Amino acid sequence: MISLRSLPRVCVALGDPSAEVMERLALKGLEQGQRFFELRLDMLQEPAVGIDLLRRLSQIRPRPTLLATCRRREARGEYDGTIEEQNVLLLAAAAAGAQLVDVEIETAEPAPEVVERLRQDARVVLSFHDFDGCPDLEAALERLRKAPADIYKLAVTARRPTDILRLLELLDRHPDTPLALMAMGEIGAPSRVLTAAWGGKFSFAAPDGAAGTAPGQLTATTVRDLYQLARRTRRSKVYGVIADPVAHSLSPQLHNRALRRKRMDACYFPFRVSADQLDDFFELAEGLPIEGFSVTIPHKEAVLSRLAGVDPLAQRIGAVNTVYRKDGKLWGANTDVVGVVVPLEKRLKLAGARVLVAGTGGAARAAVFALADRGATVVLAGRNPVKTKALADEAGVGAATLEQVATASFDALVHTTPVGMSPNIQQSLFPNRIPADLVFDMVYNPLETALLRRAAGQGKQTIEGLEMFLEQAAAQFELWTGARAPRTTMRNAVLEVLQGGPTV
Repeated sequence: MISLRSLPRVCVALGDPSAEVMERLALKGLEQGQRFFELRLDMLQEPAVGIDLLRRLSQIRPRPTLLATCRRREARGEYDGTIEEQNVLLLAAAAAGAQLVDVEIETAEPAPEVVERLRQDARVVLSFHDFDGCPDLEAALERLRKAPADIYKLAVTARRPTDILRLLELLDRHPDTPLALMAMGEIGAPSRVLTAAWGGKFSFAAPDGAAGTAPGQLTATTVRDLYQLARRTRRSKVYGVIADPVAHSLSPQLHNRALRRKRMDACYFPFRVSADQLDDFFELAEGLPIEGFSVTIPHKEAVLSRLAGVDPLAQRIGAVNTVYRKDGKLWGANTDVVGVVVPLEKRLKLAGARVLVAGTGGAARAAVFALADRGATVVLAGRNPVKTKALADEAGVGAATLEQVATASFDALVHTTPVGMSPNIQQSLFPNRIPADLVFDMVYNPLETALLRRAAGQGKQTIEGLEMFLEQAAAQFELWTGARAPRTTMRNAVLEVLQGGPTV
């Protein structure tokens, strides 16, 4: 039987009604260097056809590691057969070349002889799933351990960031128990790497270019190449970005590529954190611990009260986009300032310049304070007159409505709102005349927004949001690591995603 120590850390989960499609995905994965596959027999239109597929795949050299799963509907799978029929199918899978078989607890409890018989031919992964939440993990594990198995798998659904921490703590409490743990869903996505890095036997991933078999599965290439799971341990440093939503963020591609370029043992994850779960995230940040993280919508202002200290400029701005550790505690800074000022100063003398800032969020706060500090005459315009006037008064700059500035003229326009961001790429805060000679749009996806396209058509000079994104990210990287940011690597990482090229 296969040694548990030799298991690859990434198991690519294959699930499709067609055996031909599953075989094609397996062969593609093998070409990409993947060596461990789960075959979801229950998802096949004819589950028995999967036995022949297992037999064919087991004859490939070097032989891949194969895990056969046939989950019954009672356990949220798609198999309609009885436990006895399921047992026959899994025994046939083991005989056909599956070195491991997955048996859900709903099968093992009423028929413990199923597990005992299967263990004679293959390694048994005994699994517990909760697709609705994260229950008492100790109780779930105790339930599993009543039946002898080779690996105990718990797949729960993360409802808050600390559900990830609960899985990691379970690993710590049971170092001698072979576990495979994961938190399903977008909130739990970082667990797909972290639990395996902390000692879990393996993690599941989706095949490139195909749907996963469970919510929140990352692609195999993302887990293997972007996060480099094979190299990660519990000593690897953790960074990230907190936002809601967060799936659109390109920061993980940018920062993970930069960390790899600098040969640092670290990962940068997207953490989906809703406005009412910020305190819960800070509990996770201390438990891991997280060395630093980016902050974006909706947390740039709310995060200040959770920090041990805030740099003077960020305190005055009243918004933080970067959190870092100093003397073991979390501090805040604002690198958006660098992202705003550096691109503008390459093209414009800010002292005495008339600059229109559109927006009232965290990025707008950084822009108005930074530009006013450099001697620019700043006017703030936003869609909410009350918020606009409040921020303008706080920063000591002018305030106006969007209608008022539409007929005015400025040296530069700095657009800080998400209007025009993918997928709403046709939207623009300035649908007609652009009231400035230089237009800087902080939206970077797409690279050319509707605002920039219209500005260019009116003969205006433009600055893509990518410049701001890269400048603030480079400043973050240097603050976290003390190393010089690999700017070319970071830029290429983002361009590859935006232009549809390689992403790792």
